[in-house]
Amino acid sequence: MESFLTRYRNITVLLLVIAAQLVLLSVQVKNDRDVPRIRVWTVTAVMPLAHLVEWVRGGTTGVIRNYILLRAADTENRKLKDEVGKLRIENTFLKNELSTADRAKALQIFQANTPSKTLAANVVGIAAGLNSKAVYVNRGSIAGVQRGMAVVTPDGIVGKVITAFPTTSLVLLVTDPEFAAGVIAQKSQARGTLKGQGTPMCKVDYIPADEKVEVGETFYTSGDDRIFPRGFVAGVVRSVRPGSPFQEILVEPTGVQHGVEDVLILIQGVHQDIPDAPPANQPVYIAPPPPASTSTAAAPVPGAAAPAGTEADRLRTQYKVAGDAQGHVFGEGGPGTKPPDFTKLGMPGQPAAPPKQPPAAANPAAPAGTAPNTVAPPRPLPKTGEPTGAPAHAPAAAPPKPQAKTGGDATAAPAVRPPDVVRRTNQTAGAPPAGGRIER
Repeated sequence: MESFLTRYRNITVLLLVIAAQLVLLSVQVKNDRDVPRIRVWTVTAVMPLAHLVEWVRGGTTGVIRNYILLRAADTENRKLKDEVGKLRIENTFLKNELSTADRAKALQIFQANTPSKTLAANVVGIAAGLNSKAVYVNRGSIAGVQRGMAVVTPDGIVGKVITAFPTTSLVLLVTDPEFAAGVIAQKSQARGTLKGQGTPMCKVDYIPADEKVEVGETFYTSGDDRIFPRGFVAGVVRSVRPGSPFQEILVEPTGVQHGVEDVLILIQGVHQDIPDAPPANQPVYIAPPPPASTSTAAAPVPGAAAPAGTEADRLRTQYKVAGDAQGHVFGEGGPGTKPPDFTKLGMPGQPAAPPKQPPAAANPAAPAGTAPNTVAPPRPLPKTGEPTGAPAHAPAAAPPKPQAKTGGDATAAPAVRPPDVVRRTNQTAGAPPAGGRIER
């Protein structure tokens, strides 16, 4: 080796110089991404070895973790996966059972509240057909099912029986293109024909353009088709398009909206009234009545009810008070019962007028200076020739005390005649006037 380097010393030095020059050039020269080429070469040469070292390290760590430290982890993981699968199946089964129980309860309540005679049935299959919308139910002619009977649920109509076998019946759904039923709008009372289209939406034909049908309005069966009794829910309006001469109305059938599993077959249908439009589900706040003013409030009557805040409540209280006073019980009594007399009504809460008292005589024993209970009536004038001290028809009494000219209690002395009358009477009869002197 030493002889080789000695022999080719110049060439070796030249190669080393050239290599050093290339290294220096690679450090200075950069590629198009502004990265030195020496760095690119170094990373490219070292990375395969680094990947190999990392793969060996990861494999070794996995073997130690999975097979040495946790030998039963894989077995436990499989058991947990199997248990989770079983719990999912059980959960699905319980949900189905709960849904079935809810539907059965809803059908039972609907059967108890509807006047029609119904027969419960379950869907057991779907009819074959490209565009057919029909199902098989587990009730047939043996159970009393006949062709043309209506099929409903608590949510609405489902379809009608088109074929009745001994133990099974074929039901044509409301969404089938061959289905049709007479319907009537809840608000506008517009009559039309509900038809299936082979899609989840149905249409209502023959509604004139001048009839007002709103989106969200409910259609009920009208009973005109002689299949569905009047009063069953058919669907809810989802779209209304004006047309001439009839409107284009799309209705979503509520009976098949959530699927068909448990149904009721109307063995004997009974017509029902169409309910009124439901009120808005918005609570209305009513403030309490204002308190009565102390300046204008009347004294309350003992035993009388306090007046209510509205005019209708006050009138109702008046009628009740009048009925209680006359011994009448509202809501009882048949035809011909005498009603209470409402001609003399008083406002509740007002004091009753005090009863009239008979006039009482003056109390002679009353002390001086107090007014009598009642005013004494004036004395009649005496006739000519009679003494003025006392009338002829009255018993003798003590002469009245003289009345002072000025002052005196007017209420303590008895009533006297005017001076002019006394003067004329005395002059005629020749007797002194009452009181012992004549006023000039």
